[in-house]
Amino acid sequence: MERYDIQKLRELSIVRVAERLGLTVKTRRCLCPFHDDHHASMSFKVSKNTYKCYVCGAHGDNIDLVMKYLNKSFMEACRWLAEDESWGQVHDRSEGADHATCHRDSSPKPFDASRYVRFFERPWLSPEARRFLFEERRLDERVVRWCKLTSWQDRQGVKWLQIPYYNREGKLIGVQNRNLSPGGSPRFRFPTGSQCSIYNLPVLNMLRPGEALYITEGCSDCWAMLSAGHKAIAIPSATLLTKKDAELLSAIQSELSVGFHMWPDRDVPGEQLFLQLQKLLPDLVRHQLPPDCKDFSDYYLSKITRH
Repeated sequence: MERYDIQKLRELSIVRVAERLGLTVKTRRCLCPFHDDHHASMSFKVSKNTYKCYVCGAHGDNIDLVMKYLNKSFMEACRWLAEDESWGQVHDRSEGADHATCHRDSSPKPFDASRYVRFFERPWLSPEARRFLFEERRLDERVVRWCKLTSWQDRQGVKWLQIPYYNREGKLIGVQNRNLSPGGSPRFRFPTGSQCSIYNLPVLNMLRPGEALYITEGCSDCWAMLSAGHKAIAIPSATLLTKKDAELLSAIQSELSVGFHMWPDRDVPGEQLFLQLQKLLPDLVRHQLPPDCKDFSDYYLSKITRH
């Protein structure tokens, strides 16, 4: 591959590359796939076509992102970028450019649910997945069945937990893959087009008027809340409450007259999310975590251990 060709690849939009990898980018930020991120720590600078995580320090250009995310060599990453010419439009490199201004042929492909739905019809849990869910997280098996969690292994031998996202009608709209290897990188993967916004929406069909609905941050806390006997949904991150999700929460409150509750994470983003939700849901009830628990999963484990 010639130096000129490589330079053309470096000019491909870093945001488009991230979305092709399956990352959900909003306002030039996303959850970092290289550590257990809950607060959209990865930022994209379109003027320089680079990415940087302000927590784990991962950084580089679009070729570096492909190399690290897919565990490819430099030349393998370049070939991967060059595979699909239909989306390979050069982005506007001015400071104010937004990825939405790219040629419409470069828009991300829609999520193809038909490729994944069969995996959740008969979920299978590997020994690694069972260890993570039942030994480390101590989750109720009924919750794991309800959430249709399953597992798989890729060609490199990496084992993954596969987490489906459904809309309220039970239609598969997204998939999140969680690396089960200790310290594995990348930590998470999302198929192209996955709509991983509010998690566990089918639970809304089980709510009675006035019943408590808990809002958690991330799937893990949601599983813990469900295992503790509460009905719960999850916001993917403290920094990823979209306008669409906010409108959905308001509609839920209006339609079902539910009582919203929350145990905010014991950190700044967790507090900020609570305050943001409180403006949207004035009657949101706050529950305080003990000083030694950083999130509800910790609290759930501490109560399970004591009993």
